[in-house]
Amino acid sequence: MWMSALWAGIAIGGAISGWSRNHAHADPAELAGAKLDQELARETAALQQFSRAIARIVSATTPSVVHIQSERRTASRGRVEETGSGVIMSSAKKPSDYYVVTNRHVIDGAVLEDISIQLHDGRELRPERVWTDAATDIAVLKINAPHLVAARWADSNAVEIGHFVLAMGSPFGLSRSVTLGIISAKGRRQLKLGAADVLNQDFLQTDAAINPGNSGGPLIDLTGKVVGINTAIASASGGNEGIGFSIPSNLAQRVMDELLEHGVVRRAYLGVKLDPQFNARTAAELRLERVQGARITLVYPNTPAARANLQTNDVVLTFDGVEVQDENHLINLVSLTPIGRQVKLGVWRAGKRITLTITLADRSELDQTSELPVAPDMGHAIRLMGLTVHPLDAELAQQLGYARNVRGLLILKVDPHSQLSAELQVYDVLEAVGRQAVQSVEDLYRILAANSESSSLALHVRRRGSDGTRTHVVVWRR
Repeated sequence: MWMSALWAGIAIGGAISGWSRNHAHADPAELAGAKLDQELARETAALQQFSRAIARIVSATTPSVVHIQSERRTASRGRVEETGSGVIMSSAKKPSDYYVVTNRHVIDGAVLEDISIQLHDGRELRPERVWTDAATDIAVLKINAPHLVAARWADSNAVEIGHFVLAMGSPFGLSRSVTLGIISAKGRRQLKLGAADVLNQDFLQTDAAINPGNSGGPLIDLTGKVVGINTAIASASGGNEGIGFSIPSNLAQRVMDELLEHGVVRRAYLGVKLDPQFNARTAAELRLERVQGARITLVYPNTPAARANLQTNDVVLTFDGVEVQDENHLINLVSLTPIGRQVKLGVWRAGKRITLTITLADRSELDQTSELPVAPDMGHAIRLMGLTVHPLDAELAQQLGYARNVRGLLILKVDPHSQLSAELQVYDVLEAVGRQAVQSVEDLYRILAANSESSSLALHVRRRGSDGTRTHVVVWRR
């Protein structure tokens, strides 16, 4: 027994002695490094776990991100090349097919054979078909190949300011690039993006680096789902300066589904004119405590608004339970609500809050009429031309689907017996006559008088279409 204890003591003593000798000769720097490694491993465990989660999200999402190159032909510059990014998605409307969602400006003007889609594994595809929506700058490209991986949509209404997001794409042609940031703001509108036809603006703002070539790529949340489609940056240099904008996923998904089901995005309308200069003084006159909602300055007859008994000086405070921030917010809410849906409006009228129910109608139904529903005192009859016109301002332009900077005379009615009845439509905008811009009825009368001896005049007309607005020339013969 005592012999066993003796041998145990010798063994333990030898081990301690050996440990002392080893550490006596150990490099102090190595000991300090080992201690630092242990401390950092303990103190950064949460960050390392976060980093591993980010890597896993990127690995899962990368197969759905594509690089896009397109070429379009122009009369002045020859062939112009565009590069961008996109994300592979599927749709409940066409569950067996795959589509690339990107920005319209990435492929605008390019024919199918001039659009190249490069997958993460190096395969190169051509789209079979393309749909676009100018009002949101979204394009959907149908693709067909084996082993495609679709990403999933997130609920952009659930994202909060401060949430982490990843911007993925091909900035400067560098494929499979990823940057990390947060949601900096929501509901950004009235941005100057260079693309004048982008009307439905409700952007997410992020500080995740977005550079040229990222356009159309996905903004990914921490569940690996697409919460936005990257579309623009605010930059003085053209590069990333910490302010990027993404189209919210709920908007992008609705546009995609509408394009696939109907070929165009059907938009609802109220039939009102809103006050873009609604300020504290006007709010006080209406007995509102502060500026809020959207003030109505005109209700057009025979429209959903008229049928719902909306009135001039009503202030729309809520739309379908959502607080209305301003007139542009209301326009976005209305235009992206399903047609035919009944919606509750919270309205401020004569110092009291009331609730009205409105049934939204399809804005395109107005295009099928030969006369735009207007207030009795609205419009000027130009009998010589057989037209009734009205000056187009920024607010009216946006509500009718034009860019806010479009100016001219809005055509309200075309006399069916007029020579122009086969050439012009209601909602057309007369921008110039005889190469001279017209922004008022007085401008038009002045030009007609100055060219009274001319047998014909060229009319420059802008018209809305499913893929944006286009200008064309119509010859008017007296």
